[in-house]
Amino acid sequence: MKTIKKKIVRIRTKFFIILLILGAFSSCSVEKFIPEGEFLYTGGEIEIEADSTITDREELEAELTNVLRPNPNSKFLGMRPGLYYHYKAQRDKPGFINKFLNKKIGEEPVYLSDIELNNTEELLINRLENRGFFYSRVSSDTKTNEESRTASATYKLSVLEPYTMATYQLDSDSLLVYRDIKENLDNTLLEEGMRFDLPEFKNERERIDNHLKKEGYYNFNPGFLIFEADTNQYDQKKFDLFLRLKKDVPSKSVIPYQISNVNVYVNYNVDEDSITRNYKRYKDKNYFQDELFFKPEYLDPYILLETGDYYSPKLSRSTSRRLGTIGVYKFVNIRYEEIDTLAQDNLGLLEANIFLSPLKKRAIRAELQAVTKSNSFTGPHLALTFINRNLFNGGETLNVSANFGYEVQQGTSGAPGSNSLQLGISNDLIIPRLLFPVKFSKNFFKYDIPKTRIRLGADYLTRSQLFSLSSINSSFGYYWNANRYVTHEFNPVDLNYVSLTNVSDEFQQILTENPFLESSFDQEFIAGLTYSFTYNELIDSQKKHAFFLNTNFDMAGNTMSLIGKEAQDGKKEVLGLEYAQYAKLDMDLRYHFRFAKNQTIATRLFAGYGLSYGNSEVLPFSKQYFSGGPYSVRAFRTRSLGPGTFDPNEGADEENIGYRDQNGNIRFEANAEYRFPIVQFLNGAFFVDAGNVWTSDAQPETTNENGQNGKFGSDFLNELGIGAGTGLRIDIQSFVIRFDLAFPLHDPRKPVGERWVNEFGSPVFNFAIGYPF
Repeated sequence: MKTIKKKIVRIRTKFFIILLILGAFSSCSVEKFIPEGEFLYTGGEIEIEADSTITDREELEAELTNVLRPNPNSKFLGMRPGLYYHYKAQRDKPGFINKFLNKKIGEEPVYLSDIELNNTEELLINRLENRGFFYSRVSSDTKTNEESRTASATYKLSVLEPYTMATYQLDSDSLLVYRDIKENLDNTLLEEGMRFDLPEFKNERERIDNHLKKEGYYNFNPGFLIFEADTNQYDQKKFDLFLRLKKDVPSKSVIPYQISNVNVYVNYNVDEDSITRNYKRYKDKNYFQDELFFKPEYLDPYILLETGDYYSPKLSRSTSRRLGTIGVYKFVNIRYEEIDTLAQDNLGLLEANIFLSPLKKRAIRAELQAVTKSNSFTGPHLALTFINRNLFNGGETLNVSANFGYEVQQGTSGAPGSNSLQLGISNDLIIPRLLFPVKFSKNFFKYDIPKTRIRLGADYLTRSQLFSLSSINSSFGYYWNANRYVTHEFNPVDLNYVSLTNVSDEFQQILTENPFLESSFDQEFIAGLTYSFTYNELIDSQKKHAFFLNTNFDMAGNTMSLIGKEAQDGKKEVLGLEYAQYAKLDMDLRYHFRFAKNQTIATRLFAGYGLSYGNSEVLPFSKQYFSGGPYSVRAFRTRSLGPGTFDPNEGADEENIGYRDQNGNIRFEANAEYRFPIVQFLNGAFFVDAGNVWTSDAQPETTNENGQNGKFGSDFLNELGIGAGTGLRIDIQSFVIRFDLAFPLHDPRKPVGERWVNEFGSPVFNFAIGYPF
């Protein structure tokens, strides 16, 4: 609870700062504070004149621009709030607010007198020579504006034709390391005709070092390699490049190393100096533990280091990462110790020591949340989680979670469905290995070992004066990472039992009037399988073009149909329960284009389709799609779009029918958002959303009194709900609080010809945690 209070205080402080900054913009001029004889530096620019075509010109200009120092004071919407509050804080009586904001966002002024033009010219010449443009020239000049008291600098670069490489050769020597370098030289980053490029030469040294590390050269480093350029044989601007080892390189640095022994300290305490001497030998490894903490036969598959293998930093990193994914260990530390081997001068020996420091075996976490939804439901939520790690000495983790929530719809006191009570409990047993009839080899899953998850849970939801919904769910399946970007999750067994009880007369009338909704509650029992594939490049924050793809496949009822018995109504049952039969497939594709400084264009395309067949007329209620809300089409409230042009609110007060969830078995949605920084922790966004849900021809009719229906047809694009808006995001160490204000532009619920709307006077406000996509 203390942590939650601290976070709330920090968030309030951030809001306070934002309000003060925005309030000061009207008087944020700094010209009056600039001392006499000084000019505020606004930045420098580079002008290049070249006597030949420059390849990678943009990259070169960016590198040269980064040389310009110092950076000018930052600006926001044409203002300089950091500089403004710095000046205000220098007064005789600055006041508490000015001193506080100066401490948080204040910036020292950068004047023209701070700019050392000669030093910058030397740095620019140095960068040009590093890129092969020798004998280039640089001149500089400054420009001042007396009215605004500002100044800028201009650097003019006269760039001559660069030197280009004619040949690339490796010196010959009898050392073993030369042979290993030569065998991999075909993979060089350097090619004939390229210009002299010092950064690229450094990359080539790193490449060779990485290759030698893979071959076991434990003590080698790229600093032992040196490049020499020879221009004597050419009249034109060409050179021969030679690669060799530096003189006096230590002998132990040019020999490969082999692992002589692997020691695993299973229950290592970082706070204790002494370590146990008790160990068990298992598959050529020593497992040290005073008493059984982790069974060696279950831990061994995670360790890729083997006695007799050559040293490999890649296998060392993979072993560390794999051990860290078990969920039992807090720290994983792999250390190598050299063993003196005078008898073998061409081969070194290493002892690998793996120190594993466990997490606390048991932990309890409590979370108290205040939930506000876009459909006006608000209320407290309490979640309790109990974790028991390494339950059976094989890395197993048991998670037991219980949650309680009470929500009230604002402005509808006493109306049916105006409040809801939610209770839930879930039990997850995660086993860090594959429980499967067929045994796979240790190296079959090279990147990660699949985990087995067994889940059992129950939920209860009651909506006042309407209905109660109880469910029991259970699943058995596996999840694993195929590589850094790809994740699989497969549940061959996925069971769900749903029971609708305490149905009021009013809600029964709604079900009777809406066959689609009524049919979706009929399926009590769901038994099937699910599969999910995820490809995620968004984890690389520096990647300019990043893609994300998530596909989900859900199928139920096929196995049950083999053993089901036909009931009086013609539907099949298992153990007296009518079961659902359907197939469902959806795709979530995202693309992020990151440009400039912390600016992103984020896009998403979602498409999903569910097909009911056999024993089902419609998809079960919990498996249907909905549209609208803070993570969907933000100009429409949660579950208020669709299906199709259907509008159940016709002639009714929208706030009093929040329980009429509008679902479908088809969903299509497209989103685009431009994200940009404002100040430090505050980011902004402009966005456009479009989407809707529909029912297919096989589903029961969904029609209101005006004849509007939710069927999917060839005119579906004209039935999209479209909205646009703007938002603010408070990003505190990747914890994002999001505020979006969205305006409907195209409302499919209105008659044809009246769907393009101008409702800027009635925007929809969304509050959410995290980005929408």
